[in-house]
Amino acid sequence: MKADIIVIGAGASGLMAAYAAARTLVENDRVADVLLLEKMPRPGRKIMITGKGRCNFTNLKEWNEFSQHIRSKANFVKPAFYNFTSQDAISFFEGYGMSTVVERGDRAFPASHHASDAVDTLVLAAQRYGVKLVTDCEVQTISHANEFALETSQGKFFCKKLIIATGGLSYPGTGSTGDGYRWATSLGHKIQPLFPSLTALVPKGYKDTSADVPGSDSSADTLSETSLKGHLHRTLPLTEYGQMLCGNQLKNVGVTSIIEGCEADEEFGDIDFTDGGIEGPVGFQLSRKCVKSIINGSRVSIRIDLKSGVSLEEVTERVKQLWNDIAKDPRSRGLKDREKCRILLGKLIPWDLIPGFLEGNPDIITVETRKSGSFHGKPQFSSKVWVNLNAIARALKSWTFDIEGFVGYERSVVTAGGVSTDDIVAKTLESRIVPGLHFCGEVLDMDCDTGGYNLQAAFSTGFLAGQSAARSLI
Repeated sequence: MKADIIVIGAGASGLMAAYAAARTLVENDRVADVLLLEKMPRPGRKIMITGKGRCNFTNLKEWNEFSQHIRSKANFVKPAFYNFTSQDAISFFEGYGMSTVVERGDRAFPASHHASDAVDTLVLAAQRYGVKLVTDCEVQTISHANEFALETSQGKFFCKKLIIATGGLSYPGTGSTGDGYRWATSLGHKIQPLFPSLTALVPKGYKDTSADVPGSDSSADTLSETSLKGHLHRTLPLTEYGQMLCGNQLKNVGVTSIIEGCEADEEFGDIDFTDGGIEGPVGFQLSRKCVKSIINGSRVSIRIDLKSGVSLEEVTERVKQLWNDIAKDPRSRGLKDREKCRILLGKLIPWDLIPGFLEGNPDIITVETRKSGSFHGKPQFSSKVWVNLNAIARALKSWTFDIEGFVGYERSVVTAGGVSTDDIVAKTLESRIVPGLHFCGEVLDMDCDTGGYNLQAAFSTGFLAGQSAARSLI
């Protein structure tokens, strides 16, 4: 089968690329001879799980602020962003009948909060302009002479222009298994080192690292034969400490990443303790640099300030005042200091967090054993429980976790690294090495924060790649 343009991968960037290519051809009185090949049974599998199924499809911040959330070369993305902005994305979806809503942090969602609506809209838009979608079609090899030749599970395809939009390695169950990197390499492109980004950081002692991982596939974790250093599969069981912390959500806290003893990044916001480790918006934002450092052999830790905006001196004073108030309260009569400590912590942090907080800060409660005499010539001992109020204050301001590893591609939101942008023309997303070959989306060395930034980057680069490929035929 022959086509003018073939797009490989019907994810966010691929669907948008096919739509933009077909629309550009039709608007210039050309037949929309565009094929979209997808190896999975249905398109948009990864879109379906974004935003916990709610699909935060863009963020309406202006470029100067938006660009701060691009963790690779922001200037490379700039032409694509201005060619198809966040507002253009809103107009696109609403123009094809999907109502949208903007929530806290300028994050845009389908009004239904169903990711399936976004996928259906993308497919509808592409097909209205004549895009032919072929599913269950796995591309096996790509060659290029005068035209591109694709060997697939459904036969051989030929095209004048080819767009690779295969995504990265994250969530391999959705079809992202790194095919695009292999093809790019075979066609002479350099691949920047790949590693999971926007993923869970695993504190030391949080997971049982001695346990077997049921059904794990190390080949999905990396393109090389060896696993990434520091990768701890998400299915590893939680330790008792991990179970104490899992399920807790902390809002409006300060979080600092520390690499080799030096403060690296500092963020303010929300974090979650999950079955993977430390996640949530702030945890994800810090994870990129932490993961890269762990892979390179550096020591990494995370420090949480539960009382951000209040000085250590003020927190210490507050702790001591509460302790005195509890001691004077008639209801505390007869309570042991350990029980009083829990009452104190209950006034300072969420109740469900207390067991993990005490376990992670063992200097808060210490037991001193003293010789109290002898009986029949044998020494007798008694114990005294000490509650260290200063230690409580310090832990509230700087609860520190040594990071043992990270969750890999099996549950990371995006893949960092990819096809080197040095090999790509930013204004067209065409290869500098192979004329007529375009790249878009996560297969490129391009990754962003959560909050609508990654999907917008996919839409922007997809639109530009499709539009550029079509214009070169006109």
